[in-house]
Amino acid sequence: QDLHLPTAVPKVPSSPRQEFPADWSIKTRILFMSSQPFTWTEHLKAQEEAQGLAQHCRAAETTLPPSVQDPQLSTELRCAFQQSLVYWLHPSLPWLPLFPRIGADRKIAGKACPWAQDEALQQVLRSDWCVSFSSLYRLLKAGLCPYFYVCCPQFTVLFRAAGLAGSEVPTAAIAPTTRGFRDALRSEGKVSNSPVWCWNSRASPGSCTARLENPPWRCCPTNSDSVLSREPALSDDDDDDDESFSWLEEMGVQDEVKKPDAISIQLRKERQEVQVDHRPESLALVRGPDTLTLLNLLINCRSLVAVAGPQAGLPPTLLSPVAFRGGTMHTLKARSARARVPGGSEDVFSLEVLGPVLPHALGALTRLLGPAQRGAFRALLSTHQPSAAFNGCPAPRQEAVGSHQDLPACGLHPKTLDQLRQCPTLGKSAIRFLEMKDYVYTWKV
Repeated sequence: QDLHLPTAVPKVPSSPRQEFPADWSIKTRILFMSSQPFTWTEHLKAQEEAQGLAQHCRAAETTLPPSVQDPQLSTELRCAFQQSLVYWLHPSLPWLPLFPRIGADRKIAGKACPWAQDEALQQVLRSDWCVSFSSLYRLLKAGLCPYFYVCCPQFTVLFRAAGLAGSEVPTAAIAPTTRGFRDALRSEGKVSNSPVWCWNSRASPGSCTARLENPPWRCCPTNSDSVLSREPALSDDDDDDDESFSWLEEMGVQDEVKKPDAISIQLRKERQEVQVDHRPESLALVRGPDTLTLLNLLINCRSLVAVAGPQAGLPPTLLSPVAFRGGTMHTLKARSARARVPGGSEDVFSLEVLGPVLPHALGALTRLLGPAQRGAFRALLSTHQPSAAFNGCPAPRQEAVGSHQDLPACGLHPKTLDQLRQCPTLGKSAIRFLEMKDYVYTWKV
């Protein structure tokens, strides 16, 4: 049945291009399909597996010819495939599914959680997690880690190094959020909403106006920095309220009609902001040195760890493309299959990869499948939907021209790094269907 899923995707593809855009969402499953077999991905020899893991740890670059005549006999290709499946995770509890965390209560329910009623054990897990989180952030600041995810039961945070996604400074995107969490961010004086604002507290008052949608909050100058005013922004509806009562004054009966008081107007505006809670529009963005403030806020945030339910006492999941202190090496699960399409005369071969598939892994896999499958394959991508919002936070206009930050030792292939440098173009969507034909890509969201 999976082989027939392409008919369910939108009918309007992109124009053919040499590269597909960066997709910052996390994929839970990718199904590759091709007329050429995927048997070369099976039964890796011990030496090939070991070499692939070593290449990952050493950030070795693999350059393949445009076409591999016999993939099954290509040791270089099979080692590179093993290398592309590696990711790093913390904490590592083999009996618990630690991704995704949003909506995972049902999967975790009934599993052994010895820390649930043991505060001392919870404190040990928390302390160990803080060490790993801080280690990842330091690697990111040093340009040795390109990005990483913090997956919490309520939201996900994506930290990106300077030079990625069109930004010359480090960024952190949080989605989805609630009004209470956004208020906690604002109370730090460092953070703003961002599908509507790309903002830096150290920027000049006039430089924080990269407006993308009608913002629920306005940016206003103070003595030294630009901060978010707790007073909701004036909207067109406010002007309508004033104008709607002007005709009463002309008739001289304005005192006999009860107008909405300030509290009613305030409640209506607050209700409008709450309506974006848990939606992609609630995404918030932190930039520059303010990412350190966010780090400290998350480390000290008690609500970051659930206090009840199956995830009680379990620290958030850290996902990274590179090694970090306390991180455990994991590999994506991959399996190939062969099927006959009903009514057809040819076999269709498939390769299923189960996530979490991080952005760099999608690029690495497609670079290998092009030469191995003779420049033709299709892919169905299942997205962890809350993470699709990360495609909708572009860099401020003053930075969107291009970033030239050096990330030579971040562990990514140069082509993948060039792809992730580009400003996001997918909006709040994610790639759902990807096709290569004659070594040229088309995709659908």
